[in-house]
Amino acid sequence: MKLVDQVVRSFKVAKVFRENSDKINSIDFSATGDTLISCSEDDQIVIYDCEKGTHVRTVNSKKYGVDLIHFTHAKNTAIHSSTKVDDTIRYLSLHDNKFIRYFPGHTKKVVSLCISPVEDTFLSASLDKTLRLWDLRSPNCQGLMHLSGRPIAAYDPEGLIFAAGVNSDSVKLYDLRSFDKDAFHGTPLQTFTGHLNNKGIPIEASFSPDSQFVFSGSTDGRVHVWNAETGYKVSVLNANHPGPVQCVQFNPKYMMLASACTNMAFWLPTVGDS
Repeated sequence: MKLVDQVVRSFKVAKVFRENSDKINSIDFSATGDTLISCSEDDQIVIYDCEKGTHVRTVNSKKYGVDLIHFTHAKNTAIHSSTKVDDTIRYLSLHDNKFIRYFPGHTKKVVSLCISPVEDTFLSASLDKTLRLWDLRSPNCQGLMHLSGRPIAAYDPEGLIFAAGVNSDSVKLYDLRSFDKDAFHGTPLQTFTGHLNNKGIPIEASFSPDSQFVFSGSTDGRVHVWNAETGYKVSVLNANHPGPVQCVQFNPKYMMLASACTNMAFWLPTVGDS
C-alpha cells in the first residue's frame, strides 16, 4: 500500500494502551519497526510489540527519571536524558535494566537528543546553551558547540549533516566532519500551521518514511497531517486523546502511526477494509 492522501485520511486508532499514570514525553520506533519504546513523567519506560500490538514490559527509572528516549543500533539498548539528580545522559541495556555507560557534561536540562542514522554517535542539546557530539563507546564528549539560546539538533538521513536550531527562530546546517566550523545556512522550505498549542508545550512533529507527509500532535488531542512539499493540510485525525498529544511518529517499516498523551495509540489505515 502506498501512502497517499486517501490512505492518510483513512487512519483510525486500532489499539489504545493505558500503561502510564502521567504524560508520555518521548517515543521511538526501532529501525526494524517491530518495537516501540516510550518514556513518561511517571519515570517509566514502556516497550511495545508493533507486530502483535501488545505491551511487552515496563522498566522503572525512579532514581534518575527519564526523557528523550532513543533506541541505539545495538539490540535491546537505548539512550535517554535524566529528569532527576543531574543532567547526565544514560546508556541503558533493556535486557537486564542496567546502565552500560554515563555521558556527563551538560549542566542544565537536556532538551534534544538524537542518534546518528549510520553510526554509534549521537547529538545532545541543553538549556546550558551547548550542543555536544558523543560516541556511545566513550563517556567523553567528542565535540562541543556554544549557541546563543535554547538549542535543538537533528541529523540528516545520511548522518553527514546535522541541523542546529536556536530559540525556534533559526536553523543552521553543519558538516559533522568539521563539527565546529562555520555553518551553511538552511532556508525554511515550508511552515506548517493550523494545529493548536495554546499551552506552549513542546509538541513533536515527524515525517512519514517517504518524507511526503508531516504529522504533528496538538493540545486538542488530535493529530494533524500536512503535505510536506506544499504545506497543505491533508487531514486532522481524531484520536480521542484525553490530553495534549506531544508525541507522534510514523513507523519506519510498517503502515502504522503512534501518538501519545498519557495513553499510547496505535493507528492503522482502514482503506480497503470491508
